[in-house]
Amino acid sequence: MSESQQLLIVDDEPIAVRNLSHVMRKAGYKVTAMDNGTEAVALLQRQSFDVVLTDLRMDGADGMAILQLCRERWPETEVIMITGFATLESAVIAMREGAFFYIAKPFRLDEVRKVVAEAMEKVRLRRENRHLKVQLQRYQQASGIISRDPALLKLMETARQVGPSGCNVLITGESGVGKELFARYLHQHGTRPESPFLAVNCGVFTEELLANELFGHEKGAFTGAVQAKTGLVEAARGGVLFLDEISEMSPAMQVKLLRVVQEREFIKVGGVRPIPIDLRFIAATNRPIQEALAEGRLRSDLYYRLNVVTLAIPPLRQRRSDIPLLVDHFLRRSTTRMEKTISSVSTDALTALQNHSFPGNVRELENIIERAVALCNGNTLTLQHLPESLAGNTHFSSFMPSFSHKPTLEEVEQNYIQWVLNESNDNQTLAAEILGIDRVSLWRKLKRIKGNG
Repeated sequence: MSESQQLLIVDDEPIAVRNLSHVMRKAGYKVTAMDNGTEAVALLQRQSFDVVLTDLRMDGADGMAILQLCRERWPETEVIMITGFATLESAVIAMREGAFFYIAKPFRLDEVRKVVAEAMEKVRLRRENRHLKVQLQRYQQASGIISRDPALLKLMETARQVGPSGCNVLITGESGVGKELFARYLHQHGTRPESPFLAVNCGVFTEELLANELFGHEKGAFTGAVQAKTGLVEAARGGVLFLDEISEMSPAMQVKLLRVVQEREFIKVGGVRPIPIDLRFIAATNRPIQEALAEGRLRSDLYYRLNVVTLAIPPLRQRRSDIPLLVDHFLRRSTTRMEKTISSVSTDALTALQNHSFPGNVRELENIIERAVALCNGNTLTLQHLPESLAGNTHFSSFMPSFSHKPTLEEVEQNYIQWVLNESNDNQTLAAEILGIDRVSLWRKLKRIKGNG
């Protein structure tokens, strides 16, 4: 038990205070004991506790006053009520006002110890989750990659492991999944993160222009070359050259690049002198590798030179648990840029986003949120702010099987819950969020469904 777990005991019966204090100190808590509610309120005005164990009925300030003060001043403090007036009404009021639990006198000390332990664990987990969330936010802000998907987090771990090696890396994935973001992440975890990171899209240049862009040219190499030009290969020395859409590079250009990768030197257009290089090549393609090789879009010899390590980034539709995180990220970024005060996304809008297939992946989601923020004049993004094609994407028919009879409301609800779970990859927290209920309510419904089954 951590000494940082502080417990305040308040009861106007000195014997009860003494017994509870003795038991809780033996359990390892740092205990402060008081037999006066008014004095306890004064203490809580200036000091916080992890858990407060208080009698409900006391002269002066009672347990409800202590609960109200904690909710206002120390919202993360858990309050446990103890009373000899065990009426249903007082229990309901206390729980409704935010009490963690309600214990009736006479009580067993083991029972109180168990409830306090549960409250302390809740406080500890909340504190730990907040700490991890801050760390995650800092980490994601530094990396630019926002995810809680296990597959993507494993890729990030692989990238961190191979980052310092300096080996060539091939990144695959559909357009818009964030291949360049991963390339930059690799560079950040290399041995020279301060060195240049230069990127070129191989699909937007002709063969001649790409050669000039990559290797540069000597003065007089062609008409109009009035001075020498430094290419990206030379400019990226000591750092990383990111070759996006490598499979769109012409076969002849791939041959030239292969020699550079193999020999670690290049010759400028119009030049005769080899120039040594020291850089890392990271290539990317949105085409399936085997398809690109079979169709001759990517030379196998170049592929094997670049493919020391492959990172295959899954599309957004395969990591739907990331959608709420990304929505929140893009919402905050767009509202800051547009100077708006939009703080939330409605449940039906989030459901529509969750149901969308996102052929354009993360880039498409970013554009959708930016558009919605531009159209929204209130504090909440709703379905009406989403594109019309997406706003209708609730797929209600997809969760309804072909009943041989008119289904009851319970049957419809069961099928909808199961459909949302499937769409959420069995993530109950996310499913509860989409359904607009808390996780405990979802758990109860699932238990009832299994019981009926």
